[in-house]
Parts: sequence; structure tokens; C-alpha cells
Amino acid sequence: MEILKLLVFFVCTVLVFPIPVNGSYKPNVLFIAVDDLNDWIGCLDGHPQAETPNMDRLAKRGVLFTNAHCAAPACNPSRAAVFSGLMPARTGVWSNDSHRIDAASPKTVLLPHLFRNEGYETLGTGKMLHGKVTGLFEESYNVNQRWSPFPKNDVRYTKVELPSKGTSNPRHLMKDSLGRQVVLPINSMPSDRKPNKPDGESFDWGGFDVPDTDFGDTKITSWSMEKLRKGLGDKKPFFLGVGYYRPHIPLFAPQKYFERFKDEPGKLPFVVTDDLNDVGSMAVKWAREPVTAGSHETVLKHRQWRAAVEAYLACTTYVDYEIGRLLETLDKSNASLDTWIILWSDHGWHLGEKEHWGKWTGWERSTKVPLIVVPPKRLAKQFAPEGSRCDQPVGLIDLFPTLTDACGLSTPNNLDGESLLPLLRDPSKQTGRALVTTFDKGNVSLRTIRWRYIRYSNGEEELYDLKNDPNEWANLSEDPRLAKVKERLALLVE
Repeated sequence: MEILKLLVFFVCTVLVFPIPVNGSYKPNVLFIAVDDLNDWIGCLDGHPQAETPNMDRLAKRGVLFTNAHCAAPACNPSRAAVFSGLMPARTGVWSNDSHRIDAASPKTVLLPHLFRNEGYETLGTGKMLHGKVTGLFEESYNVNQRWSPFPKNDVRYTKVELPSKGTSNPRHLMKDSLGRQVVLPINSMPSDRKPNKPDGESFDWGGFDVPDTDFGDTKITSWSMEKLRKGLGDKKPFFLGVGYYRPHIPLFAPQKYFERFKDEPGKLPFVVTDDLNDVGSMAVKWAREPVTAGSHETVLKHRQWRAAVEAYLACTTYVDYEIGRLLETLDKSNASLDTWIILWSDHGWHLGEKEHWGKWTGWERSTKVPLIVVPPKRLAKQFAPEGSRCDQPVGLIDLFPTLTDACGLSTPNNLDGESLLPLLRDPSKQTGRALVTTFDKGNVSLRTIRWRYIRYSNGEEELYDLKNDPNEWANLSEDPRLAKVKERLALLVE
């Protein structure tokens, strides 16, 4: 009888006095990164043919941030900002050509290191930072992701093949895991970026009828699932980072994810043919140069636009399936009640909008990212109802202080972001924030709830009213009626 009374007392105490977010309770963290993923997922309505049921279900479990943006629209600076909590101007990691964060700012405490210092078990797999950083996690698992289903060294052109790489008939012969001959690039397009270098041309797309286990994203999922099945979190709280590579180029995925387009061809993004007529010369240069992918001109010439759209959507659905496997295992594990789930992408990606392919611009397509935050089930009642949406501008720069706040850790006092816990409790809260994205030194893009302001290093400016022009088709920077708006926004990037 006494035992029963104690049990009742304990249950009532937990119900009346919920577990404090910043107290002694130490929840786990599942930190899911998806490379180069724009808003072409179902819950963000970015493309009518997006099929991402698992990400959509995840959004229904927590808060979907519909106006989230990266610190810099390239892998290296964006991820450096996420893991350091510092903007590029603070770390010196401006672009993919910059040093990695561990070399550029060796004294900076990175997110997994802070968690480890405060008693967490830290594990990571796949693409977390840009390039391999030794010691980022206590335990890690790395596989070939970029070129899967092929080994990295096999995609290099031979000396005999190399002269074809920059021509209209590039040919690199290799074999898949089942011994069948494959000719790369599948899209038969010449290399715009590195026509004279033997590296494989990653601006390519297509499906492969090979086992899913030939792909790195499947392997890292299985590794993470095994850790959860074996009781990860039973002895001490964990921080588990899982970094998916697709839909980064090359847009290779299992063939089954391409099959649906036989009956319903991929729909091209909405564009206007004169979209670059109202921007400056530097903006046109940023749009048309094939810095991170290929050129729009080449895609059109080889009639590959629709195939590329289909491949991007197929790769996104493939990664969504792997995320579903991971989440199902978490929900069945001992950690199911006590784990924060964060899903984010490092930046967006253009598929022909503004005649651009890839990232590395200051426009919405490049800076906007999916961001979903799901509190532990044990804490769910302390936050907004499941399936809430937040339209306020937030940044990936906010993830570091959000996680330290959520897990009751010591937050460094020099971080550039803000904790998202207030918005997780009340997503309708008006913040009035202006989010800054840099794309190399001197080039700044500012996003508020309504406006986007861009200033290039040569002084050229752009201004877009995203309330009435979500595609950023009309540059209003020369409109005298908006001079005060532009002046006010320009002061925020000084």
C-alpha cells in the first residue's frame, strides 16, 4: 500500500511540476543535416511534386520554421557558423575556399565539444562540417557519400578520356557494383567548371538500379540506427549528428525514386525570362557564373532542365526515406521520450531561377532552408502544440544557443545567434529580427519578415518586397517611394 502511495505521489508531482528545460534534466539531441536542400519539401510547399512524407510528419511533431536562413550560402561557411555559433566575419570562414573552422579559428569551442565537456556522449556520421575534422565527435563513422554509388577514385577521368570532358561528348567509362558499364556524365553535358581537370564532373544526375547500401546516405542511417538499438543514451545523454549528402550534386539516387516521373514529368520552377534585367552587373555575374554547379545556358542547350528537376526531387525523396528509417528507430528506442530532434539544411539551391544553378547567391532560393525543431516527448506540453508553424525570420546561427539553452548547458557569451526557445513556446511572437547572410566579403543579404535587401561589394543594391513578390522578380531599389525603407535596411548591414 505504501509503495502504491509513493507511486501516485511521484506521478502527480511530475504532472504538476514539469521537468525544467534548464534544470538537471539532460535530454539527448538528434542533429540531422541535409546538404543543399531548399524548400522543395511537402510541408514548405516549395514544389508541387515534392514527396517527403517523413519530413512532413516530423514537422507535425514540433515547430516548422518557414522563414529560416543560413549565415552563408555555401557548405563550409554555413556549417562553420552552425557549429561555432559565430558569423563568418567572426571566424574568417567566408567561403568554400576558406580554411575549415578548426584551422581558421582553432580556439573556438564547437558545438559537439561543448556537449562533450558537459557530460554528453558525442557521435557523428556523414557530412557535418565541410570536410573531415578530426576529433569533432568522440565516435564517428565516415563513408564515401559524394560520389556514391561509385568509389571516389573511380570517377576520375583517365588521361585518354580527359580531352573529352569539356566537349559536347564527354565520356568516362566505369562499372557499377553489379559489373554493368556506366558512362559518366549521365547527362552528357560538358564540364563548365573544371573542363581540364581529371576530377569527376559532379553537375550530373540520374538513377541507378543498385542496392541502396551502395549509397553513403543509407550506410550512415544504418550505423545510426544500430547505435540507437544498442541503447545509446542509456548511460549518459547523447549528441548524435547525422549528415545526409543528397540532394547535393551529383544528383544520383536509387532508380526507384525516379520511376514516378515516367507518368508525371517533373515541373520546372516558375521563372521570368528577363529576371536579370533589373539588377546590376555584379548580380548578373553571380547568377551566371558556374561557381558551385554548372551554367543555365549549358542546361538549356542540352535540354536537361526537366531531368535535373526530377533528379533533385528524387534525391530529396530518397533522403526523406532514410530519415524515416532513422526516426522510426529512435521512436522505438529507450531514447524516444528524451530527445530533441533538429532537422536543418546548410543552405538552399537554385534550379534555374535567375539563370542560376547551385548556391552562393544572396537571393531567397539560396539563403532559405528547411528548419524543424521537435522537443522531447517528455517536455512536449511546455512548448507550442505539435504541428505549429513560425513565420518569423530565424537563422541557422540560432541553433547553437538554442541547443545549449534547451539542454541546460553553459552558453558561451560571445555567440551571434539567439535561442529559439521563446518561439518554440509561442511561434506567433513578433521579433522584428533582420537576418544577415554573407556571400563572400563585402556581399550582404538581409532578410526581414517582409523585405530582402542585398548589397554587393561594388555598391550595387537590390530590394524586394517578399510579401507581394515572393519570387524576387521586381528589384525595387531605385523606387523613390521606398527610399526610406532601403535606407533603414542598409543601416542594419553596416
